Amino acid sequence: MSDEFVLYVYPPSGVDDTTPHDKGLVRALNACYDARKDPQIQGDPYTTLFMGRLHFDTTETLQKFFDDYGAIRRLRLVRDKQTNKSKGYAFVEFKHERDFERAYKHTRVIDSDLILVDFERSRVMKSWKPRRLGGGLGGTKKSGQLRFGGRNRSFKPPLGLH
Repeated sequence: MSDEFVLYVYPPSGVDDTTPHDKGLVRALNACYDARKDPQIQGDPYTTLFMGRLHFDTTETLQKFFDDYGAIRRLRLVRDKQTNKSKGYAFVEFKHERDFERAYKHTRVIDSDLILVDFERSRVMKSWKPRRLGGGLGGTKKSGQLRFGGRNRSFKPPLGLH
């Protein structure tokens, strides 16, 4: 028996590390996005929450819902420019950081729908790109777009690594 051994790295057929397999990542790398240049984005990013997965009929309910957490400075339900219909996400800016934190910790359901509530990232994280440009924190495992984790699917180290 020989004292040396050979280590082979066997790549699955057609896979190399020079061609990206995730088109969303390619879009994100090539996209030009600067939240500071968007006139719609206003206020303090450290007291602004992002709400995703909203029901497309959700409108005034948001204002009433978040009033329970404290004074709201601004609420922006993002709408399609042509149809004026909701795109299913919104931003809420609170006047006080303590109200922002309470809403972040306790908000999960609006209009009987489980929603995603997270920090606004576009002005806080350097090089952040929104999901529509291939960025974001990824989707669901089922859709095959779970890339980077996030609040509702936070990164968990593999077993044995802590």
